[in-house]
Amino acid sequence: MKKFLDDNFLLDNKNSEELYHNYAAEMPIIDYHSHLQPKEIVHDRKFESITEAWLEGDHYKWRAMRTNGINEKYITGSAIPEEKFEKWAETVPQTVRNPLYHWTHLELKRYFGIEKLLNKDSSSEIFCKTSEMLKQDSYGCQGILLRMNVETVCTTDDPTDTLGHHKKLNRSDFPVQVLPTFRPDKAYAVEDVSNYNTYLDELTKVSGTKINTLSDLLSALEHRIKYFHEHGCRLSDHGIEQFYVLLQNGLSAEAIFKKIRTGTKLEKEEVVRLKQTILHELAKMYHNKSWVQQYHLGAIRNANSRMMRELGPDTGFDSIGDFAQGKALALFLDGLDATNQLAKTVLYNLNPRDNELIGTMIGNFNDGSIAGKMQFGSAWWFLDQKDGMEKQLNTLSNMGLLSRFVGMLTDSRSFLSFPRHEYFRRILCNLIGKDVQNGELPNDMKLLGGIVQNICYHNAKAYFNFESKKIHV
Repeated sequence: MKKFLDDNFLLDNKNSEELYHNYAAEMPIIDYHSHLQPKEIVHDRKFESITEAWLEGDHYKWRAMRTNGINEKYITGSAIPEEKFEKWAETVPQTVRNPLYHWTHLELKRYFGIEKLLNKDSSSEIFCKTSEMLKQDSYGCQGILLRMNVETVCTTDDPTDTLGHHKKLNRSDFPVQVLPTFRPDKAYAVEDVSNYNTYLDELTKVSGTKINTLSDLLSALEHRIKYFHEHGCRLSDHGIEQFYVLLQNGLSAEAIFKKIRTGTKLEKEEVVRLKQTILHELAKMYHNKSWVQQYHLGAIRNANSRMMRELGPDTGFDSIGDFAQGKALALFLDGLDATNQLAKTVLYNLNPRDNELIGTMIGNFNDGSIAGKMQFGSAWWFLDQKDGMEKQLNTLSNMGLLSRFVGMLTDSRSFLSFPRHEYFRRILCNLIGKDVQNGELPNDMKLLGGIVQNICYHNAKAYFNFESKKIHV
């Protein structure tokens, strides 16, 4: 019987062990999609306690605590840090077979050298030890990134962001490259007329472009894309439920935009037309800048209206959706490819039923111009666990080229989430190692080890065209 979380955790045979330990383990991390705050990196934030570092903003843990019957006071409420941590410690033993059980103990071991299981009895000891360590200079946000061998991390930033913290980081001696990602979701969130017009006023101020027409909006966004590019941005990202098949009748997108600027609520078909038009025009701008565009598809967000009112968004009340994806996605990509304006693209799906759909869709638009131009993104959100990762890797292997995959990301708000890269790498090496064991792949460690290293690091390094750390603007 294997020991829990030993050196060969998730590795089932000698081939898997060799691939992980000799090829994957020491590769640097390129975390090309995260929700880390650049402000916390530039100021090298020191966490007062493990509660701040671990539970602040982590809706994965919040959902588990609520499911375990923990009162909101101890989750997002007024309880003191020790009390909140104790309630999380009480919950951890109940997360057996949930990825949180693995992540929790992997993070304790990798960051703090703690191998003791977290539960109510060990809560106080672990709280005190980790909180004391987090106060050390080497455990500030910068030290944590260095400790985990992070080479590049990309944040998620609204077009109105001044990128002031990124400027400071790029001019500093901090060796980790921290780059912005252009996330314009609010620029096409036209369902709420009042909030949308308020946002357009903010965009007007930062872009210097008065936005009265759709053309004005696109000019303002193009201005911000240029600004982001000058500050090292090479990626965009979008969180949308689905693309839409546009009807050929009705108002033009320009007329619809003028309507919303008067404060008039749009009809459903008008919302669809305007959103899709803005997304299409943005995609052409990304191609012009040789950016990578990312689309996260299929989440139902803020499903609990009562908790949305009380706590706001991103607090743990989202789920997998069942939106139709295939036809509209194909039409969107084809509309760009038809004019040779389809940028490098990463597609993430949240519903595992769509794995094969996405796995075959990317093959429709790989055109030989670059290896792996179209990417089936890593298992995302509710799927970034062992089963979900294996399904994504197997689908990509069956439908495309696993060897050209750009690998894992954290998609996290926590600085303690980087062992997810290790988790992914172990799963990847185990899948390939088992194929060798079964005689389904040759025992050629030079070939297979090189592919593993490419997936863990080299493919992303080449694909995203990240420049040297010092940008100086």
